[in-house]
Amino acid sequence: MRHSAKDNYVYLTTAPVPRLIVSLAVPTIISMLVTSFYNMADTYFVGKINTQSTAAVGIVFSVMSIIQAVGFFFGHGSGNYISRKLGAQETGNAEKMAATGFFWALFMGIALAVTGLIFLTPLSLALGSTPTILPYTEKYLGIILLGAPFMTASLVMNNQIRFQGNAAYAMVGIVSGAVINVVLDPILIFVFDMGISGAAWATVISQICSFSLLLYMGSKGGNIRIRFRNFTPSLAFIKEIIGGGTPSLARQGLASVATILLNVAAGAYGDAAIAGMSIVTRIAMFINAFLIGFGQGFQPVCGFNYGAGLYGRVRQGFWFCVKVGFIFLLVCAVLGMGFAEEIVSVFRKGDPDVIAVGAAALRWQFITFPLGAWIVVSNMMLQTIRKPVKATILSSARQGLFFIPLIFILPYYLELQGVEMCQAAADLLTFLLAIPLTGSVLNEMKRKQAEQMQLVGD
Repeated sequence: MRHSAKDNYVYLTTAPVPRLIVSLAVPTIISMLVTSFYNMADTYFVGKINTQSTAAVGIVFSVMSIIQAVGFFFGHGSGNYISRKLGAQETGNAEKMAATGFFWALFMGIALAVTGLIFLTPLSLALGSTPTILPYTEKYLGIILLGAPFMTASLVMNNQIRFQGNAAYAMVGIVSGAVINVVLDPILIFVFDMGISGAAWATVISQICSFSLLLYMGSKGGNIRIRFRNFTPSLAFIKEIIGGGTPSLARQGLASVATILLNVAAGAYGDAAIAGMSIVTRIAMFINAFLIGFGQGFQPVCGFNYGAGLYGRVRQGFWFCVKVGFIFLLVCAVLGMGFAEEIVSVFRKGDPDVIAVGAAALRWQFITFPLGAWIVVSNMMLQTIRKPVKATILSSARQGLFFIPLIFILPYYLELQGVEMCQAAADLLTFLLAIPLTGSVLNEMKRKQAEQMQLVGD
């Protein structure tokens, strides 16, 4: 761990890039994997209740994606700015942005909770609940919404701490909450016989614990402390948050819309289809957690070095992350395609309908899985170096530009198989779009690097 902003600047702009990214990525990978694991734990334990409860968790996941979208919007929007300003050694503006991003997220989380609770039943129906699933959705969602302010604020603190190069501090807060969730799940669901409500309360309690720990960890070491007096809701700061956070908002927001449409499309083939697709979504998220965590280890390196004008180090970090990510996802894809039924049955053993749908969808997902390395790392780089148009286009592509039209077109012609293969088709098209978007930026940095070397030579 680093203990001052000056130490962080020197470390992030001089240490060997691969070693630097790995050191920052390990805590973020652990955070992402554990967070994803406790999402899977909800699915696993709820799967022991009935098919409707499993489907309800999948349906409510789209709302959690919206809440996360708000958190990531303010977290990435403020965090990107903070890393660039610390790289340029402008600490005052970084402190103001930290407070501004945090309090905006907290206020928005409260607004989401109140609105969702007022319109609980129509919201549950709009998300794709069938009449048999609706009571379970209302129970789960009604409790989950209570944790919205803590979730949005926690995501902001997590990202701000990470963008300052102190990923280990962020990891402690996130992992602690996740562990609490996994421990509470079986106790509240089975021991206290609370059913799906127990799973929801376990999630909310864990989010409150994460919030408290992150608030404490944010005051340690060289981290910027959150102070209300630094809250600066000026147009300039809001524009920076919008520019840096819109790609995350688009990505997460469209992911939520895509999940809703996926549930509606799968619902035409019964509750088992919704449950099966829900399980596949969680499995894919768990594996992608490694790649996202690895890419997040690259982001502070990217932000600091781009802010310092060290473009060669940015490009080096990008290619290192893409190569490692591709190899990892390729290995996962090969293993996953061979054991698809066994993987899905872990969550819903003894339900052949759910396993059949889930295994087929999982195999389709794994076909294009390795392409995600280029897509995810490209997105993170474009967002961090403040290329908002390119970053927003790319972040919108996978779940928006391509998935949404495909979820209407493919099932129309291929029925359930069209639902199962939709995500793989969207991934392929997104990869083809990402190549020119990212290539032009890499070439631009290569040109700037050459100009700098020429000036030094002169």
